Amino acid sequence: MLSSVTRVVGRLLPSATAISASRAMATKTIPLSDDFLFRQLFDRESCTYTYLLADLGSKQAVLIDPVLELAERDAQLISQLGLTLKYAMNTHMHADHVTGSGKLKELLPGCRSLISKASGAQADVHVADSELVEFGRHKLECRATPGHTNGCLTYVCKEQGMAFTGDTLLIRGCGRTDFQEGSPTALFESVHTKIFSLPDEFKLYPAHDYKGLTETTVGEEKKFNARLTKPLKEFVDIMDNLNLPYPKLIDKAVPANRVCGLQF
Repeated sequence: MLSSVTRVVGRLLPSATAISASRAMATKTIPLSDDFLFRQLFDRESCTYTYLLADLGSKQAVLIDPVLELAERDAQLISQLGLTLKYAMNTHMHADHVTGSGKLKELLPGCRSLISKASGAQADVHVADSELVEFGRHKLECRATPGHTNGCLTYVCKEQGMAFTGDTLLIRGCGRTDFQEGSPTALFESVHTKIFSLPDEFKLYPAHDYKGLTETTVGEEKKFNARLTKPLKEFVDIMDNLNLPYPKLIDKAVPANRVCGLQF
C-alpha cells in the first residue's frame, strides 16, 4: 500500500494518490448551465465585488452588493446585455457597503431592492433564512449567516454550484467581529453550519478581496482558511485579539472613501 508520501533519494515526494487528490480539489467544478449568465465586477476604491446573475431565457437578472459609485456602470452593462434587473440585493448592511440599490432603481425602473429582514435596513423586499430569490427559472437560497452583522446572508445557487458569502467568509479569511453586531462565536457557527456544509466543489464568492483573488471553494477554505480551520475557542481568541492598524468602527464612522485593505 502506498503511503501519502514516497521517499526518493533522501527527500519526500508526494505519492500518486496525494497528487491525484490535490488535482481533484483544484480542478473539480460544477459547470454553469447554458442559460445562466454570471459576471463578477470590482470596485477598486472599496475592494468590493458586485455580482450579476441572469436567466438568459427570461432575461431577468439580479445584482448582488452593488456599489453606489458604480451604479451607472452596472446599469449600462445590464442594458447592453438586454437584461431586466429584478433585484438589487445586498448580503448585509454596513458602512463599508454604500449600496447602489437606490440609484439602480432610478436608472432601471422596475428594479426592487432586497436585503435580510434581520438587517433592519429599508428595502422593497425583505428575506429570511431558507427563503428563495427567483429570477427566471433560476433561484438563490437565502442562508442566514450572522456574526459579522446580525443580518448577514449567504446566497446559494445550488444548480450552478456557487455561493455568495458577503463579508461572512472571505478568501482565506473572514469578516471582522469587533464592531456593529459582531460575534466571533456566531460567525464561526454560521460558516461551519451554513457554508462549510455545502459540497467541497462549490465555488465561493465574497463581497471583498484585498489579495488579488477572485474566487475560492468550500474545499479550499476548509483546508486553508487560517482562521476558520481552528477550533472555536482558538478562533474566538484570534478574533478578539486582532492587531488591526485601524480604530474600531461603529455604525457609520467609516470615512466616505472607505479604506481599501480593512479586513471586514
